[in-house]
Amino acid sequence: MGMSSPGYSATPTAPKKRPAWVVGGVTIVSFVALLWLIELWDSLTNHRLDNNGIRPLETDGLWGILFAPLLHANWEHLMANSVPALVLGFLMTLAGMSRFIFATAIVWVLGGFGTWLIGNIGAHCPYVGVRCEANHIGASGLIFGWLAFLIVFGFFTRKLWEIVVGVIVLFVYGSVLFGVLPGTPGVSWQGHLCGAVAGVIAAYVLSGPERKAREARKRTVQPRLTS
Repeated sequence: MGMSSPGYSATPTAPKKRPAWVVGGVTIVSFVALLWLIELWDSLTNHRLDNNGIRPLETDGLWGILFAPLLHANWEHLMANSVPALVLGFLMTLAGMSRFIFATAIVWVLGGFGTWLIGNIGAHCPYVGVRCEANHIGASGLIFGWLAFLIVFGFFTRKLWEIVVGVIVLFVYGSVLFGVLPGTPGVSWQGHLCGAVAGVIAAYVLSGPERKAREARKRTVQPRLTS
């Protein structure tokens, strides 16, 4: 007959689960650290990696969809993207790590493909009548996708705290959305626009469970009480 030792539990205790905010924080900090490591290597190799961006309507430019969010033109470009990536990326993880991963994948691929389709619109060289072939790089398309996702996700799920997060994000970062409009030379407004559209699509798709549950509740027949 087996006996448990005095002072010890007969069944092992399960390891403590790390809080979601810790996992999310580590994930986003690691991602941004990776961007800095890639830029360091790119700087040491004369920015040869930057040639792997999204080149619109070119077959080999499709590979840029995978690589473009990891590449930046220079340190100033990376620094401008780092803070919003940390803040918005962390807020994204609070919706759940699985949703964060799927939303990021949708924005990354769908937003990148949209940029590949329209990225040459308005791309002109400084010389009159000469057209340039654009090469889109940078994490800003991903950031715009996260921004749009956070703003609209709560209105799809109808969860109060997610609506509050969306309103706060809109208040703090809403003016950034003007970056989806053309006007600033050298800035990929096409990538911003496609990333934002992909973010809205991701929010709608990933809010499916809440929307279906809400519809199911509406279809439930409430019993009628009579006296």
